[in-house]
Amino acid sequence: MTKKVGNKVAIIGTGAVGISYAYSMLNQGHCDEMVLIDLNRRRVEGEARDLRHGVPYAPTPTKIYAGDYADCADADIVCICAGLPQRPGETRLDLIDNNLKIFHGIVTAVMAAGFDGIFLVATNPVDVLSYATWKFSGLPKERVIGSGTILDTARLRVCLGHEFQIAPVSIDAMMIGEHGDSVIAAWSTANIAGMPLKEVLEQEENGKERMKKIHDSVRNAAYDIIDAKGATSLAIGMGLSRISNAVLHNQNVVLTVSTLLEGEFGQNGVYIGVPTVINRQGAVRVINKPLDGQEAALFAESAALLKSYQEKVEEFLAKLA
Repeated sequence: MTKKVGNKVAIIGTGAVGISYAYSMLNQGHCDEMVLIDLNRRRVEGEARDLRHGVPYAPTPTKIYAGDYADCADADIVCICAGLPQRPGETRLDLIDNNLKIFHGIVTAVMAAGFDGIFLVATNPVDVLSYATWKFSGLPKERVIGSGTILDTARLRVCLGHEFQIAPVSIDAMMIGEHGDSVIAAWSTANIAGMPLKEVLEQEENGKERMKKIHDSVRNAAYDIIDAKGATSLAIGMGLSRISNAVLHNQNVVLTVSTLLEGEFGQNGVYIGVPTVINRQGAVRVINKPLDGQEAALFAESAALLKSYQEKVEEFLAKLA
């Protein structure tokens, strides 16, 4: 194992998402050291070499190399991107059984190496696998973060930016709940410069239909992209990079990640996408924004669905006992 220099990130799984994340981290200069880990050693060495050739054009001289689980011991973040990808026609929840086995092996090996940092989970179903990582690792819940609905939120802001001809970064709107088919647009909290979007849209003649069209576009975006190019990777890579930057540089920013609820939004014991303060300690505090009645009911349904799949984690652990 090489000696750590500065902020170190380990990426497990160098498929489309893992490499998109690595490429984004390198281009934005968010870490000083990056280790890539994959079962296909020849491929991962090639990916590391390819990325290294871009270092002269990056903001910082990031150290990049292929490694193994022992290299996770002193990592600040271990991002898990490994697992079976979503195929055309599959929901994210369809992936749970096989990916549970994969994750148990990965998390067990990382913890055996002496890891004491923050897990960042990208693999789907991300909410359930974040819960599994928390259970398998034994780490405090704030140190296991799922990518949650950061991508859904980005898609919503892009759609609204197009609708209102305003830059997405200037739009305060979020998607919450499962990163999947039960995801919810929190219209009651959405605004542009203090202008409440729900009120504006509902005043239009076809406002409710317009809101539904935007929500459906966001919810179905992954299916459309997977059908067109086989996988979603670039935007989630940038989203994971954003979370990592918040952790490594102690930013205290609010991002819609998957974290364990302990009474917030009326729910307990479920990993789910909600607005959360992210800093060097991890996902430290949920912003318990008030929802309207319909949104609260939909959120409860989404949480109940995820809890039912979390039972698969408990069953898996019971078989190991």
